[in-house]
Amino acid sequence: MTTTEQAPAPAADTGPAGRGGRWLRRVLAALAGLLSAAVALGVAHLVAAGTGPSTAPVIAVGDTVITKVPESVKQFAIETFGENDKIALVAGTLVVVAIYAMVLGLLALRWRPVGVVGVALFGIVGALAAVSRPAAEGLAWLPSVVGAVIGIVALLLLLRPLTGARTSYSADAAAGRHRDEPAGEGVVDRLRAALGTSGDRKGLDRRGFFLAGGAALGVAAVTGGGGYLLQRRFDVSEARADLTLPTPASPAPRLPAGADLAETVDGVTPLMTRNADFYRVDTAITVPQIRPSEYELTLTGSFDRRTTFSLEDLYGRDDLIERDITLTCVSNEVGGKLAGTARWIGVPLGAFLRENGVSADSDQLVCRSSDGMTIGAPTRSALEVEDAMLAIGMNGEPLPVEHGFPVRMIIPGLYGYVSACKWLVGIEATTFDAFDAYWVERDWAAEAPIKVASRIDTPAALRRFPAGRVPIAGVAWAQTRGIGSVEVRVDDGDWMEAELAPAVDADLWRQWVLPHDFAPGSYQLTVRATSADGETQTADRATPFPSGSTGLHSIRVTAT
Repeated sequence: MTTTEQAPAPAADTGPAGRGGRWLRRVLAALAGLLSAAVALGVAHLVAAGTGPSTAPVIAVGDTVITKVPESVKQFAIETFGENDKIALVAGTLVVVAIYAMVLGLLALRWRPVGVVGVALFGIVGALAAVSRPAAEGLAWLPSVVGAVIGIVALLLLLRPLTGARTSYSADAAAGRHRDEPAGEGVVDRLRAALGTSGDRKGLDRRGFFLAGGAALGVAAVTGGGGYLLQRRFDVSEARADLTLPTPASPAPRLPAGADLAETVDGVTPLMTRNADFYRVDTAITVPQIRPSEYELTLTGSFDRRTTFSLEDLYGRDDLIERDITLTCVSNEVGGKLAGTARWIGVPLGAFLRENGVSADSDQLVCRSSDGMTIGAPTRSALEVEDAMLAIGMNGEPLPVEHGFPVRMIIPGLYGYVSACKWLVGIEATTFDAFDAYWVERDWAAEAPIKVASRIDTPAALRRFPAGRVPIAGVAWAQTRGIGSVEVRVDDGDWMEAELAPAVDADLWRQWVLPHDFAPGSYQLTVRATSADGETQTADRATPFPSGSTGLHSIRVTAT
């Protein structure tokens, strides 16, 4: 009898041996952690399509960071990144998550419980951040928790090929004869067997890892992309586009001829700011989306009675006004760009408050945004500033979503953090003693009138230009008071009075220009403004915190 010895099964794809193999295993473990985090975030983003975009863990954690970090850090972010501060925050959060996930993958390569606990902690942090938001609803925790659970499963499955989990298959196994194996393990084993993957308990199954990694990447992409598409159902752009602004009973005055120096002086800021160019500084990572048909503005506190108004109620009023108003952010540094002018349409705020019986005992209006933000505005200013309004339109169209659609408050002469509540859904008449609004809790001044300010737009700082006559030009503002004069100094010379654009309104910034003959050389240019009521801009330098920056804008230029 002749016997034939069957050839042994192919050896496992154990990868490089020794130190190189260990390093490869560690790199793949870090990649496993990263991929499991991507799966967790993708699944969480998908679940957030049902609970709201702000409940996604990265957004929830980012919102919490904005709330908790010191004011100096926020100011640094605004100075460094400008209106892109929130993009920078989200990007930074994702980098931290990626590093955390890779470290977890390395640790979990040896100690599985560390990986499980680490991913669970990630979910807990996201869930706590989501439920801690002022506008959080009952299931705000769900995306982070579901994402963490799926992330744990993904991490464990991705680590199996790196730690010698059994991947040796015989014909019997392929035929399903391992009846005692858990169902889930059998499915994975059969899939690997069908694709020709082999290995043993001591081996590094690279093909198995890349198979699992590709599947994880696919899950992350599908769930993340699906979540993004499904979250578009919250978008109100189409509903906004369907609205037609009412005709104001009191239109804005026509601009006089030559009112906009930008038409004749290159480089000076235009008199009116396009919506797309208007500055945006707020704490909302995801912009609140409020459907016009669902909008309600509720008055509470020291009014004659609690009253609720729909958007239709506000649009249908017969006393709507249209005004050109310059807004300024308190975070604006000397010479900064966080100011802009638009033509606004809205309900006159003073009349609205009086007809609803605001109490004479109220000295603060606590304005509430749909995302839970609170802005404390002085009741006296709301009543007495002539052009204060509940704005519904901006530059001829309904408010852009990122600028407060469908309703925001505007009180000329006050920095935005005490007057310009966006996505306004509630006004409570109360007192400063009874309640500290969001920014006041963080030690910003409770009342913050805008300071006299001026800025050089052209020539730009550090610019080199041919010697000869060159216009020095820019803008100045002192809302509710107006600009009386602007002066420019070259080096340590005398102050020279600039030419002002025609006066339009005290609530509007004013452009100015001073043609100057430059000989070749380097020059220091400085500007100062004086309000129409005689207050000259101070030279004393102060940071924006706690009530707005002060100082004179000064730049260095070179004539060649």
